[in-house]
Amino acid sequence: MSEVVLHDFWRSSAAYRVRIVLHLKGVAFRSVAVDLPTGEQRGEAFRVLNPLGLVPLLEIDGHRLTQSLAIIDYLDAKFETPKMVSADPAQRALTLAQALTIAADTHPLQNLRVLTYLRQDMGQPEPAVLAWLHRWLGDGLAALEAQAPEAGLFGGESPNLADVCLVPQMYSARRFDLPLAGLPRLARIDAQLRALDPFARAAPEAAKPL
Repeated sequence: MSEVVLHDFWRSSAAYRVRIVLHLKGVAFRSVAVDLPTGEQRGEAFRVLNPLGLVPLLEIDGHRLTQSLAIIDYLDAKFETPKMVSADPAQRALTLAQALTIAADTHPLQNLRVLTYLRQDMGQPEPAVLAWLHRWLGDGLAALEAQAPEAGLFGGESPNLADVCLVPQMYSARRFDLPLAGLPRLARIDAQLRALDPFARAAPEAAKPL
C-alpha cells in the first residue's frame, strides 16, 4: 500500500475521528496540517483536493476521500479489525444513528465556519455565540446520554463508531465550557476511551504541530 496521507487540523473534531480510527486499525499515516484559523482550507491549492474546503481529506490507495464518516466507512471495509459497526442490521442502524447524532446534528452547528458566520456576518457578541454552542452541544449530548450504556462502551467491550464520534465531541464540550454534570455516562465512557492508546495518540494535544 502506498503512503497514506491525512490532511488534518489538530483541533478539528471530524479529523480527530479519522485519526482515532487510523490508530485503532494500526494504519500508518502521514499528517499534513491545514491551518483552518488562517483560512488555508479556502485557498486554491487545497480546494483542488477538496472543493468544499474542509478537513479531513484522506489520500489512500489512489483515492482522495472526504467526509469523516465516509472515510471511516472505507477504512472499516478495507481493514477488518476492529470493526466500527456491527454486521447485524439492527445494531448497525443503532450505531449509525448514535454516531450521526454527533456528526450530523451536533458537530456541524459548532464548527469554525458556523461560529465565524455568527461572529462576523451576523454580528453576534461572544455571550450569544456561547449560548448557541451550549444549546446545540447540550441537546446533542443529552440525547446520546439517554442512550448510553450503564456499563462498558457504546461498542460493549471495544470501541465502535459511536464511541469514536463521542470523544471529539466531549473535547469540544470541555473546550466551550459546557457543564457536564448531567452527562455522567458519557463522561465515564469518554474517560475510559481517552485512556486507550489509540485515542491518546489521536488527541488534539498529541496531533498539534510543534
